[in-house]
Amino acid sequence: MFDSQTTAALKKMMLVHADDHLILGHRNSEWTGLGPILEEDIAFSSIAQDKIGHALGLYSILHEHLGEADPDTVAFMRNEKEFYSCQLVEYPIGGYDFSLMRHFLFDHAAQIRFDHWALSSYEPLAKLARKVKGEIKYHVFHADTWVKQLATEGNVESKARMQSALNEVFPLALGLFEACEDEEMLVKAGISKGEKAMQELWYNHIEGLLSGWGLTMPDMKAVQPAFGGRHGYHTEHLQPLLDEMTEVFRVDPSAEW
Repeated sequence: MFDSQTTAALKKMMLVHADDHLILGHRNSEWTGLGPILEEDIAFSSIAQDKIGHALGLYSILHEHLGEADPDTVAFMRNEKEFYSCQLVEYPIGGYDFSLMRHFLFDHAAQIRFDHWALSSYEPLAKLARKVKGEIKYHVFHADTWVKQLATEGNVESKARMQSALNEVFPLALGLFEACEDEEMLVKAGISKGEKAMQELWYNHIEGLLSGWGLTMPDMKAVQPAFGGRHGYHTEHLQPLLDEMTEVFRVDPSAEW
């Protein structure tokens, strides 16, 4: 087993990414009934369900192996300052272009991260990663299909909207790679690759895809990353979402459904 400092860093890392998936899952679920076509209504609903399932898997490891509270309590009994999700996931769904580009940037990062976690020295995490890799592969395929189609097979407006969405979402997406405390302990223990390395893999991969589709990647050196979420600093959008998301549970946390 790991020493106490490494274990604390492991707990924080899993909570960070569980929170990301939980919040984005709820945001994606807001497309239910609103999709631009029926297939997209169904697709975003399915992806939302998967995201919440991934969050549950991480919260369950924290509970069953690392002594944290049960998943419902962790998910529904914290306020915004106690959440460590990145700011990218908390923004309202906006137009379909915004949600689609967020989906693209987030899920490529998730695929790289879970592929690495599948080889992690922490076996409960590796086991979960191996289990959900197929779902994330589908998410990436869905995002790629639509971004490519709108950028290369649509019209001037659809390509322009994809470029505008990329410019808007990219600084927020960099917040996915905000480092947490004692990250070097996780790298040393073979649990994580480290956020700088993950960001580099992600950027190089998506740059190749997007440039091939005629879109221009923003210059990372000229962009201010949306950091703060990993340390409990959020936009005005998160707390109202949490209030809505937790309303029923907070009425009677002991209720059985």
